[in-house]
Amino acid sequence: MNSKQDNHKAQIPIKNIKIHQPKQAEQYKPRDQIYVRKVTGFFQQLRRKMNFFFLALFAILPWLQFNGHQAILFDIAEQRFTLWGLTLWPQDLTLLAWLFILSAFLLFFVTTFLGRVWCGYLCPQTVWTFIFIWFEEKIEGSANQRKKLDSQPLTVNKFWRKSLKHFCWLMFSVLTALTFVGYFVPVKEVFIDFFTFNASFAVAANVWFFAFCTYGNAGWMREIMCLHMCPYARFQSAMFDKDTITVSYDHNRGENRGPRSRKQDPKAMGLGDCIDCNLCVQVCPTGIDIRNGLQYECINCGACVDACDGVMERMNYEKGLIRYTTEHELAGKKVHLLRSKLVGYAAVLLVMTGLLAMEVVNRAPVSLDIIRDRTELAKENFNGEIENVYTLKILNKSQTDNRYRLSVRGIENTKWHGEQEVFVKAASVYTLPMSISVDPYELDGYMTDITFVVELISDEDDISLAHETRFFNKR
Repeated sequence: MNSKQDNHKAQIPIKNIKIHQPKQAEQYKPRDQIYVRKVTGFFQQLRRKMNFFFLALFAILPWLQFNGHQAILFDIAEQRFTLWGLTLWPQDLTLLAWLFILSAFLLFFVTTFLGRVWCGYLCPQTVWTFIFIWFEEKIEGSANQRKKLDSQPLTVNKFWRKSLKHFCWLMFSVLTALTFVGYFVPVKEVFIDFFTFNASFAVAANVWFFAFCTYGNAGWMREIMCLHMCPYARFQSAMFDKDTITVSYDHNRGENRGPRSRKQDPKAMGLGDCIDCNLCVQVCPTGIDIRNGLQYECINCGACVDACDGVMERMNYEKGLIRYTTEHELAGKKVHLLRSKLVGYAAVLLVMTGLLAMEVVNRAPVSLDIIRDRTELAKENFNGEIENVYTLKILNKSQTDNRYRLSVRGIENTKWHGEQEVFVKAASVYTLPMSISVDPYELDGYMTDITFVVELISDEDDISLAHETRFFNKR
């Protein structure tokens, strides 16, 4: 019996065996375009006002003047960063390092407390994306109208609307790029030279590079930047805890989902407060469903909160089905706003802010670099004295022109050959070749420590700077 069954199985023709071949759509599903639906509400009003304020700040700051010069200018060519009355040179890069570290810890603190709120309200990628969506709404219509327009064949109406939209995107991108480059090159020169076609190749190339980056990121890539390219999206969850305030869906209150009329009692129907309208998905700029739980794609913009609150209001239900809340609150547990991690970040922020303030206050407004003559460490001059040749570089870090007095200490009866009082313009370097000679009987050995001193000649301030170097004797 078993042998007959085996023979029967062996006689099944191979052509009758169906091997499942996945369709091309199942093997690879391309990115679906997201048509973000417009929503109004408290959090969207707050986001728009914040976006407008910081966008205006970004556009205005490079045009502000201070003491006759651009108030904020990161002049890489001159290796000089100007921040109002403060000029930073390569020697001051530790201040920038402190500032970046402080910003990082501030981001950690905010993320631990309010989740990914930076992405939803202040991130340039989000701000520019919503601006580009605003152009879409004004030119192509609502989300449904845009979707319908994209599905239609090319017509005159579709052509001019698409052309106008991309033209507006590109022009706004160019203005963004010009403003951004204006932080590194004098902004007046950037705008005038660019529109008169007199800009240098480097300036023009940077403007067009940043313009196409803005156009591509905010116009085409959008949520791809947030989901796949932004590192913050990947590590921000490491700072979350069960007391972090994030946008969340109240599962206990909302389930089971289901449509119903306003007059029907959801409890009698065995339903929760969620009417399954999917508005929370339609208004999400990253296209996620917040009802599926906390997801790294969520940027905490609050669009789904406003959309759901509007539906709850129309249904005469209590607002807050989707809200800013914590995992502990959703579970009915006590929320701990002050916790060790948050307090730790706050303590580090205070300490680092104090250290940064101390370094700025104690920063010397003048710097001195000493360069020795490398060809001959010491020589004997016509008077029989030992002479060393130096090049002094006096850097005036302040925003005012100053006069300085130079002197040397460490050896008695030295003779100074060169200027001892110099005038240095604001935020500039004065190069002074000079030499020092001394009677060899004043020298105790082959090498003697000496100190150059730079003193500000002023009736108001008493500022001096000392810099040690060596004086060599002939062997």
